[in-house]
This record gives sequence, structure tokens and C-alpha cells, in this order.
Amino acid sequence: MLYIKKITSDSVVDYAAEELKKYIRMMMPEAGDVKISYTPSAKDGFRLGLMQDFGLDVSDAEDTDLDDIMYIECEASGGIIAGDNPRAVLLAVYEYLRQNGCRWLFPGIDGEYVPIKDLDAVSYRHKASCRYRGPCIEGATSQRVLFETIDFLPKVGMNVFMMQFLVPTPFYTRYYEHRGSRHQIAEAVTEDNMLQWKLACECEMSKRGIQFHDVGHGWTAAPFGINCTSGWDVVDESIVPEESRKYLAEVRGERKLYGGKVLNTQFCMSNPEARAKVASHIVGFAAKHTNVDYIHVWLGDESNNHCECPECRKRDVSDWYVILLNEIDAALTDAGLSTRIVFIVYTETTWAPLTERIANPARFTLMIAPITRSYTRSMSDREIVTVPFKRNEVTLPADLDEYIAYYKEWRKIYGGSALAFEYHFWKHQLCDISGISLAKRIFEDAEAYKSVGVDGMIACGSQRSYFPNGLAYYVFARKQLDMSLTLKQITEDYYFTAYGEDWRDFYDYLSELEAAFDFGYMEMEQSEDERVSRLYSPSRARLLSGVPAIIERGRALINSHYNYPERIRTASVRILEEHARYAELYAAAVREKAIGNTKGATEALELLIEHISEREPYTELYFDMELAERYIGLAIRESGTETVSVDSQ
Repeated sequence: MLYIKKITSDSVVDYAAEELKKYIRMMMPEAGDVKISYTPSAKDGFRLGLMQDFGLDVSDAEDTDLDDIMYIECEASGGIIAGDNPRAVLLAVYEYLRQNGCRWLFPGIDGEYVPIKDLDAVSYRHKASCRYRGPCIEGATSQRVLFETIDFLPKVGMNVFMMQFLVPTPFYTRYYEHRGSRHQIAEAVTEDNMLQWKLACECEMSKRGIQFHDVGHGWTAAPFGINCTSGWDVVDESIVPEESRKYLAEVRGERKLYGGKVLNTQFCMSNPEARAKVASHIVGFAAKHTNVDYIHVWLGDESNNHCECPECRKRDVSDWYVILLNEIDAALTDAGLSTRIVFIVYTETTWAPLTERIANPARFTLMIAPITRSYTRSMSDREIVTVPFKRNEVTLPADLDEYIAYYKEWRKIYGGSALAFEYHFWKHQLCDISGISLAKRIFEDAEAYKSVGVDGMIACGSQRSYFPNGLAYYVFARKQLDMSLTLKQITEDYYFTAYGEDWRDFYDYLSELEAAFDFGYMEMEQSEDERVSRLYSPSRARLLSGVPAIIERGRALINSHYNYPERIRTASVRILEEHARYAELYAAAVREKAIGNTKGATEALELLIEHISEREPYTELYFDMELAERYIGLAIRESGTETVSVDSQ
């Protein structure tokens, strides 16, 4: 019998012990039970707890609550598995299991591989390369998907989850209303249901010690009595209480909802009464939600729509923003709350303040959110000349180089911690048919951000981003945990686990598909005449005409590997089978668009949407049908160059 002895009394360590027991029993089914006990003085067995309780050095952690150190010193029958915080103990358990051959490629039972074998000795100590590593809710999601995502995160080394908004109604309603579906019938889900589900997710995070980030958009409306549950939907102006209208941003002489969307509307930041209401609302939220590790304080989700009243014009948006942040800090201090705050470098706040400064950097974390950047390239060494801020006449940066130039201006006046809010798994994943280009970009971005002091990424994207596989997500997790890993190492690890000894054949098949579609073309950056459309490219059409032949070869590969002894490989190949028909229909629609036949492209689009809607019950854990319907539809139906809104929805 094996023994797990907890040195530290903590609920996350309790969970870590149960997970270690479960996977040890799965790996050694004939070894008998594994007994768990709380034995602080234990000298044998598997001993789990804080490194500090073992007298181990944690001096390389700047903050042991936030920086994860994993320590493992085990023989086959036991040893120390520890971390500098309870979450890191759980991460160390999964790392111990990983080094014993376990793998997790995507959420859920089908995404895990557990070998049957005896335990090996492991000696390992590692501080996570990045402090912030995890996703933010986006797309359309079910509660099952969220639970499985939260369970998955620490298994691949991630430590953060963000639930946007006071109640994340847009993401739940998209799924349960089955928006875009041709086959599913809408289900009634109340705001109370969604609030309860959010709280249940919070408990699942707490069980695992996951760093919990919350809210973001909504502070420009909720403090003024404006219900935010409509999200980005257009609503009637009557939703604004008349006594609160004076607090809304004045744009082109009117104080009203911007474009009819609550979350896109700014407020009059020069109005001290308005700022006081926002600060008070945030303090009230922080006092009730002490489980939130970081409250994100963002402005409205649009650009060129800030208040134009005479007082607001006296300062740039970022100066008013810093004034607000300092007032929130003071109010939290007065309330005796140590809540951490994330402020966002996004749209107008991309420009650093001219005169104001963060008074208490220790409370704050800067977050760069480069929503308008190109995803066909990462950061380079080219020199960028920033341009002055001009209220409601800004042009947002087009690539990461430009965003980093503005970020560096912020760094001249703010020296605290920083992270990135990235969008690889938002609509951009739909432009990468193989997942290979996006994996490469994420790898490069992780290194680029680290080089300029950005301590990790939160991924704003769908929780269903495993189509045709989860390589890009795996790179996102593994690279940020350990920056010494190469893209080749991570890719080979993933593909071998997913497809077995013949994994190179699967990689080559998806690479062929990628070459036919081309990520840069699908990102609408290679049009041969933008007056026709941003996907107009007769030369690309010729390559897309070859997709059916590539798919035929891919299907032969899939059929010859249709059933494996390992469940994870069978599941991976079945996902690839679903992806093949999707890619075939997608190519047909894009091919028509490439030759300028929007009518034919739209007809082909309908076949694609019908197919992915019909197949949703088989793909919904891995592929966000609603996200695909929305953004592929926009790309196929557009004609000529259009201005792209920063509205992320």
C-alpha cells in the first residue's frame, strides 16, 4: 500500500492529495489502495505541502501567493511534492504525474492519457516562467464546458481564470439560446441561473487554488443603475434611468448609449460625482466578493466614443482613467480592502497619461490588450514612432510592434507588474485551419512579451478551441509555464500523444491544409484587390481548389487509424474526422469569395453553417459553432474594405 501524507492543512492540498491518489490508482490498478492522512511530522510516503513547511527555499518568488514554484523529490514509493503556495502544490502533483507519462490534451475524460505502469523517481524544481497563465470566458459556453475547462487548467500548468462581467450572461445565452444554430431549439436560462452557475465556477476555481480574475467591462454602466446583462446586444434607450443620463459620455452633443450597446458606452470621467459612484460600486463589490484575486477595471468596449464635454476635453482619457484608478485605490484603502486591481491598456488608454501617475503601484497590474494587432506576425525590432492622442480621432495600432511602443510609454511612468490580454482563440483561430500557425504565433508572442516585462497572458477566446486539435492551446499553457521549451518539443509531445507513432503523417496532412488556406490570407491581409473584398485572390482560389484532394488523403489517414487502444487517440482522430468535412465546406465558400463570387460564396456558406449546426452535438466540446457562424459569416458576406470595430463581440 502507498501512503499520501499531508504536511500542510489546506483545502487545495486536500484536493491535490485526492488527485494524486486517483491517478496513482489508475496507473497501478493492481497496487491496492492509497491511504491519505494529515501527518505534519511524516518522514515517509508521499508528503504533500508547502515548501515553507518543509524548510525549502522560496526566495526566488517575488510573491509566493502569485508566483508558482513546484518542487518534487520522489522515489518510486514516495517523497516530497511541494509548492510555494497551495495551488503550486496541485501543479506539482500534475507535473509529477506528467513526468510519469500522464498527459492532458483537452478538457474532459477523453482528453487525458494515463499509462499503466509503475511509478518512476522524479527530481524537479521549477518556478513558472510567467505569473499569469490562463483563459478568459468568451464565445458561447455551457456550464459543463466551464467546469471541464477549470478542471483542465492546472493539469497543463495554467493558474488563472477570468469570468467577465458582473454576470457573464452574453456567453451563457449564446450557447443556451443556440444562436446561429439551424437545428438546436433555444433553452430558457434566467439571470439567476447564470449567476448561480458563475458562483459554482468560482467554487471550482477555489478548490484548485486558481487565481480568479473578474468583471472587466460593466463599471461604466452598473454604478449608474444601468443593467449590464444585455452585453453587446442593442437595447432601448429607456434602460438608462433619467437621473443617470448626466453621467453618460457626451458624444456629438448627446448623452446616450453608444450604438445602443450598454457595454460599449463610456461615462463622463471629469464628473467627480460619476467617478465617486464608480469607485463606491467597485468597493462594494470587492467587500462582498473577497474570493476575487483581481478585479479588472475597464472602460467601455469601443473607441472614439469618449466624452466630449468641455471638462473632459481638458485631459486625455488615460489621465482621467488614472485619476479614477487612484480614487478607487483610496476608497479600497479606506475600506481596509487589499483587493488587487487590473487596469487595461486598450483602445484610448493605449496612450499613456500625460500628467497623472498611479499613486500605489503595489495594488495594480497593467494589462496590455492589443485587440487590433495583426496575428500574422509577432514583435520585431523595428523602430516605431508613436503619435499623439487625439480625442475621438484615434487610429489604433495595426501590429504588436506598435502596441509595444505605446506600452513602453506606460512603462516610463508605471513600474509595477504587467500582463497581456490576448485574442488568439477569439475569431483568429477560425483563420487557422490547421492550428499550426496559431501555435507558432503564440510561442513567439510568449517570448516577445516576456522580453519586455509582460509576465504572462490571459487568453480572451472560446473555451472550445480544440479543432482540429488543441496544439495551440497546449503551446499557450506549456510555453508560459516553462519558457525554455522549444516549439518542436511541445509540438512533438502533443502530436505523439494525440496520434501515436504515425503522428508526423497527421502533422503533414494538416500542414498541407494550412498551405492551401494560408493563415495570412484568411486573416484578410493578402487581398489582390480590396475594392472587391478582403478575401479576393484568384491565385489563392487555385490553391483552395486542391483542398478536396488533400482531404481525400487525410480521410484515408484517418480511416487507417480510426480505432486505437488509447482512448485519447481515438478521440483525437474522431475530432479530425469531423474537421475534414468542415474544412472541405469552408474551402468551397472561401474559394468562391477568392474569385469575387460573393453570391456563390454565400450559398456555400449556408451549406457550411447547416453542416456545423447539424454536427454540433458531436463537436460542441471542442468547437464553438456559434463563434464560427458569426465570424465566418461576416468574412464571407463582406464586400470591399470595411472599418473593423474593436467591439470584440
